[in-house]
Amino acid sequence: MRAVFLGTPAAAVPSLCALADVADVDLVITRPDRPAGRKRVPMASAVSGAAEQFGFAIAKPSSKAELLDVLAETSVDFGLVVAYGAILTREMLDTMPRGFLNVHFSLLPRWRGAAPVERAIAAGDERTGVTLMKIDEGLDTGPVIGEVATPIEPDETGGSLTARLAFLGAALVDATLPDYLSGRRTPVSQIDAGTTYAGTLGRQDGLLRPTMSARNAERAVRAYSPRPGAWVDTPQGSLGIHRSDLSDARVEAGAIVWSEGTVVAGFADGALALRVVQPEGRGRQHAESWMHGRRGEPTTFSVEPA
Repeated sequence: MRAVFLGTPAAAVPSLCALADVADVDLVITRPDRPAGRKRVPMASAVSGAAEQFGFAIAKPSSKAELLDVLAETSVDFGLVVAYGAILTREMLDTMPRGFLNVHFSLLPRWRGAAPVERAIAAGDERTGVTLMKIDEGLDTGPVIGEVATPIEPDETGGSLTARLAFLGAALVDATLPDYLSGRRTPVSQIDAGTTYAGTLGRQDGLLRPTMSARNAERAVRAYSPRPGAWVDTPQGSLGIHRSDLSDARVEAGAIVWSEGTVVAGFADGALALRVVQPEGRGRQHAESWMHGRRGEPTTFSVEPA
């Protein structure tokens, strides 16, 4: 069988490797290079870098029309999509005789959409997983070929869980794709009961408000690490919160103070001990170093930025 692979971030690379183990990869399609760093130098995606090292042909279409043209010119049996970053239209889906498959980082139908890993952690889910499905015109609504479940550990972040799911997804591709391609495994329609949606993340999703419970704030810090990042709005500017723990300290909601040698932020029903923070315009640092720089002066954070 011959295949085309569509993916962009590092989390897609293990599945590219797994695909190469069970099919001939004729083409790798990824998003165009994007400016990065202070100098805004164009940088290739992680999938582009891996494909180049493996010697695969690479295409970087910059529009839907260009993507359709690239797909229409291929002569392969099926496509595998992993975090490519664009929705495929019906015209695109029809270019593949065996259709397109997708490695999705949740147990569908829970957390259909763009940010399933972060939403699962933020919601307090105790488990998640990876689903291999056949793509249809809906949003992650296609029939399921296989899935694997895994617990969400109490200290996992969006980044660490994504990395783990990336390798579980690759193992799922390796274990189930040959049977699907040979006809020994038939996709099963999803049941819509329990459907939830994981919308695209933006910076505002990471805003911690004093009206939140301490537990939800702690989950948000982990869920949105490393992207888009959790933060609070203080009179001195935004303060990124990169690591924290639940605290027994009694602190007024919306206050950030010293408490027995620890920097603590107060929420509606409890507090967080801040461990690693990032003041606006500066680098990451230990919360204690940041508070020492303030000579121990307390500050506050608000519900919405001014």
